[in-house]
Amino acid sequence: KQNDVLLRVELDLLEERREQSQLRIASYQRRTARYYNSRVKGRHFEVGDLVLRRVLPNNKEHGAGVFGPSWEGPYVINDVIRPGTYHLARISGQKIEHAWNAEQFRRYYQ
Repeated sequence: KQNDVLLRVELDLLEERREQSQLRIASYQRRTARYYNSRVKGRHFEVGDLVLRRVLPNNKEHGAGVFGPSWEGPYVINDVIRPGTYHLARISGQKIEHAWNAEQFRRYYQ
């Protein structure tokens, strides 16, 4: 009988413990996000900026392996579709077909 009473008390406290743990998790996630956001640097480019484009594994020359170039270019930012998404053109003015994400770029300095 005493065991049943203790089990009921534990069940009553269980919901309270769940709520407390959810609050702790939410607080931890907010702190983690705040720390990450304070350290991350956004990549913003404007039309006319020169950039290098990351060479993706599916675009590397066959047989280049790890000794192949990691970046190619320079390219010119031709159009800003939305923040973080851009159309490129070669230096000669030839436009590149599809859009690229800013994570694929590195600023090029002459």
